[in-house]
Amino acid sequence: MRSKRPTRRVTALGSAGALVTATLIAGAVAAPSATADSRHGQSYGQSREQRGAAVAAERAAKAGIDWQDCPADWGFEKPIQCGWVSVPLDYAHPNGKQIKLAVDRIGNTGTKEERQGALVYNPGGPGGSGMRFPRRVTTKNPLWANTAKAYDFVGFDPRGVGHSAPISCIDPQEFVKAPKADPVPDSEADKRAQRKLAAAYADGCAERSGKAVLAQMTTPNTARDLDVIRAALGEKKLNYLGVSYGTYLGAVYGTLFPGHVRRMVVDSVVNPSRENIWYQANLEQDIAFEGRWKDWEDWVAKNDATFHLGDTRAKVQDQWLKLRATAKKSPLGGVVGPAELISFFQSAPYYDSSWVPTASVFSKYVAGDTQALVDAASPDLSDTAGNISSENGNAVYTAVECTDAQWPTSWRKWDRDNTRLHKDYPFMTWANAWMNLPCATWPVKQQTPVNVKTGKGLPAVLIVQSTNDAATPYVGAVELHKRFKGSRLITEQGAGSHGVTGLVNPCINGRVDSYLLTGKTDAADVTCAPHATPQP
Repeated sequence: MRSKRPTRRVTALGSAGALVTATLIAGAVAAPSATADSRHGQSYGQSREQRGAAVAAERAAKAGIDWQDCPADWGFEKPIQCGWVSVPLDYAHPNGKQIKLAVDRIGNTGTKEERQGALVYNPGGPGGSGMRFPRRVTTKNPLWANTAKAYDFVGFDPRGVGHSAPISCIDPQEFVKAPKADPVPDSEADKRAQRKLAAAYADGCAERSGKAVLAQMTTPNTARDLDVIRAALGEKKLNYLGVSYGTYLGAVYGTLFPGHVRRMVVDSVVNPSRENIWYQANLEQDIAFEGRWKDWEDWVAKNDATFHLGDTRAKVQDQWLKLRATAKKSPLGGVVGPAELISFFQSAPYYDSSWVPTASVFSKYVAGDTQALVDAASPDLSDTAGNISSENGNAVYTAVECTDAQWPTSWRKWDRDNTRLHKDYPFMTWANAWMNLPCATWPVKQQTPVNVKTGKGLPAVLIVQSTNDAATPYVGAVELHKRFKGSRLITEQGAGSHGVTGLVNPCINGRVDSYLLTGKTDAADVTCAPHATPQP
């Protein structure tokens, strides 16, 4: 999930009857097995869904896309154009109900001879929109100038997201109301309240979106949508850039349509192992977040002359715990409690670009400026704009993760696992648990994850990953590298920002350019030094 800010923050159900902001895992989703369709007992290549995808793609290739100026309220300037691609809601019934997916594009900036086709982007989530991707050209992002000469940049709203048949689980106004409860439960009563809220949220998804729709909110279906978009663009093969959860979408696409891939870059990789999707992935994320949180605290301590938050990690952590306790006792400005604090401060473990602004706001608070923190961490009460609201993003996140994989239904297991993790990794554990708990009572059948593997015709895939990534731990890149034979892994050693291809690191930037422009990779995997550490 990444455009400029790969993983978006979303508000999820929180403890003690409140809402709490947690992370979107930049990662994985599951659906029927890649070796056996769970309903029809057939290989994926012969399943009704895959045959339906072929029918839909053929239809889309004939129809093409009627490109027009984008609607004014979508916020995309000329020469970006927008259009629609129709796909089946259920690929087992390709002639049944259709939904429309919003797409946009900007043409390549080079000559006709330089053009190599369309580069399609997914920033992650699940629940993120890729529609801002063409703005990398209109805003003249220098990192993408060379690639833009060769490719049209194409973004899209995945099914259920934004303008693409959006789904919902709760009234958007209710969703953004300021929560004040601490996600860390104080009692069994807090946990019971959260369980009740999570079950109600799951029921709300079914009530507001419909079980028939929820049952089709899977990564394999989004991968099939991606193939239909490829066909509608007139492309014989797909050029793809996926970040965060977008890497899992790419991994599933590469498994289902290996012969349809031309170039594929995956950045900040979700571990595609079936055993990891999704419950285990979130537990692993809790551990990684704690490690990166400590990296940030070390950096803050090193720059104590600027921030005055303490010259050791322990002293910075003590300031954090004091802040949490204060906000728990009495929400700052009446609106910022521990839940809002996690929402704001989690951006530091996510992205190095947030290190300075997060520390600066924290520093101002400790120096007596409470309002600076209130302004930065308060929920956006205006973010209720229907199909492009944060509520929509959270609904898609929940629907895809819950439908894609089997989740534990035993509260004892959830309680045991998260209580154990919280002891050593307290920063995100309970907030993440509450966000995902609706999956324990999900109202539609949960699928079996795809067995991600190399198929006939799959070209070399370029994998990019930092070693200390919090949202998608490094082991995910290693695992995908093993599964996609012939792939190349670029490791940014000692770095931890989520979404590497958007950062300035010549060791990485040049190799990504070279791969997209020539298809060539290094003869062996590459380890790069980290990008520059933020400076106060």
